[in-house]
Amino acid sequence: MKLTEARIDHALNQLNAQVPSTQALPENHPITDQLSDVFGDHTFFFDAGGLTIIEPAKPDDESASLGQVIKLASWIDDARTKLAPHPPEYTAVVVELDRAA
Repeated sequence: MKLTEARIDHALNQLNAQVPSTQALPENHPITDQLSDVFGDHTFFFDAGGLTIIEPAKPDDESASLGQVIKLASWIDDARTKLAPHPPEYTAVVVELDRAA
């Protein structure tokens, strides 16, 4: 799911309260196209654990008011420079999206 700038900002405020140091990957970053080729068209986030996305908490609802954080890849080095993709891991982290729609 691609998020609007307002939804990204709103999600980051909540994520950083639950998962400190979370950052959104800028849409114009050179790696965004590669990540989209592998994982689909999403807004990507990085944190201490790896690469995540936010999907509607209710399947098939792109206008969902709640989004669930899904981990797609984990860091494989202490310097956090290399990621290893893995099957999606649904986390317990849920963010509110509707106020920033």
